[in-house]
Amino acid sequence: MEIRNLGCSGLRVSAVGLGCNNFGQRTDLETSRKVIHRAIDLGITLFDTADIYADMGGSETVLGEVLGDRRKDIVLATKFSKPMSTDGTKQGASRRYIMSAVEASLKRLKTDYIDLYQQHDYDALTPIEETLRALDDLIRQGKVRYIGNSNFPAWRVAEAEHVARAMNVSRFVSCQDEYSLVVRDIERDLLPCAQEYELGLLPFFPLASGLLTGKYKRGQAAPDDTRFSKVPRLRDRYATPRNEEIVEKLQAFAQARGHSMLDLAFSWLAARPQVASVIAGATRVEQVEQNARAISWRLTSEDMSEIDRMTK
Repeated sequence: MEIRNLGCSGLRVSAVGLGCNNFGQRTDLETSRKVIHRAIDLGITLFDTADIYADMGGSETVLGEVLGDRRKDIVLATKFSKPMSTDGTKQGASRRYIMSAVEASLKRLKTDYIDLYQQHDYDALTPIEETLRALDDLIRQGKVRYIGNSNFPAWRVAEAEHVARAMNVSRFVSCQDEYSLVVRDIERDLLPCAQEYELGLLPFFPLASGLLTGKYKRGQAAPDDTRFSKVPRLRDRYATPRNEEIVEKLQAFAQARGHSMLDLAFSWLAARPQVASVIAGATRVEQVEQNARAISWRLTSEDMSEIDRMTK
């Protein structure tokens, strides 16, 4: 497994990361245990979760139960700021909330530190100065090693960078955002911003909720027991005529070169600027094995140009 630095920080992560949102909801404890240990055996070190995953705390709880002594072998990333209660009292990025949220995550994860603590959404109600000072305090206390952001607009990422410099506090080292062959919106502003400030990019939804696996066929109903069949809003979002046409072209491109759509989706992302690790979930051991192998295709500059012509 290839290991990369996360942005310009010294934190090193596997080029394929394990998204942990399935643990505690789509996969039970024993299945999760098998997936987690197999991922570590394959050299996957970045485990990405969030406090809200699996009905507010379920994913972190599973990781805390399963990791045990192997906690030291991974880079454990979690997130805060999305609602952890229905009454609006547990959310955001205020100092008051951050200090309680991190303690709750540490307790569920059964660890005394978090490698990468990420703000899951921008909080318009809290000054970024307050948020960064609180996060810097957590780093100084040893409860957090590095900090990142997720789902921030590019100008807010730039604002956070300059505020951190002015205050002489720890800066964000990463951004986690949706990015795939059919969702390339971040290339307009966010990706150049990440390049300018040397933030590591952690793409999520690399397969566009399964569209880029090639298992869905244009004009045909989604197979039973698939995400598009169970969650129509995802099908409506991703299975557009434009995207289906792109997928058909990409499938022909990959097959002509002896590769799968999974190989193409992961290897393309791994070759993009600033990408440190491609975050992908897995509900079965076989899936995590496929994901770990999927970045082995070294795309040429000609390949990348042709893919651009098909997808931009």
